[in-house]
Amino acid sequence: MKKIMLTLFAAAALAACSPSDSGNTAAKPQPHAISDNAKGYFCTMNLPEHTGPKAQIFLESKPDEPLWFSTVTQIFGFVQQPGEPKDITAMYVTDMGGLPDADWEKPLTANAKWIDAKTAHYVIESKYIGGMGTQDAIPFSDPAQAQAFVQKNGGRVVSFDQMPDSFIYANPVTGAPTGTGSAPAASPAS
Repeated sequence: MKKIMLTLFAAAALAACSPSDSGNTAAKPQPHAISDNAKGYFCTMNLPEHTGPKAQIFLESKPDEPLWFSTVTQIFGFVQQPGEPKDITAMYVTDMGGLPDADWEKPLTANAKWIDAKTAHYVIESKYIGGMGTQDAIPFSDPAQAQAFVQKNGGRVVSFDQMPDSFIYANPVTGAPTGTGSAPAASPAS
């Protein structure tokens, strides 16, 4: 009994010394709406001028303003590059599920719904050409909508952790338009 009491006392003492969740960890930042002055991290171009899905990353060292990405695929490169900051606290991507066809041809600003990048279902290798003139990873919160998109536009569905390097670092599609997106055959919700 004495050993049990000593073990419980030691465990309680250790718990008292460990940092608590209430004081030492900040709440996960919420996604921001794309502002008129939001600039892509890699390209430094105005995000509101480009169509298609976007991404944002929050850093512990810069908690109040996200890093913006002109394409979703760019966040995968950011995460992998050794020279980029690793103090990521949150990553969000636009949920393309349920958007009307017309919204795929407009820059996503006020109508964007943001989802956690780690839990999104991504369609890759489809016919869709993103706003930067390259294929992009198309994020969906609903796996059924992602599969419906694949049925109409080709490609395949992968998770965040399954994103292949060959897609992340692919060269732009030859003859792809620059600066404008290419809408899917039909919205995934239809």
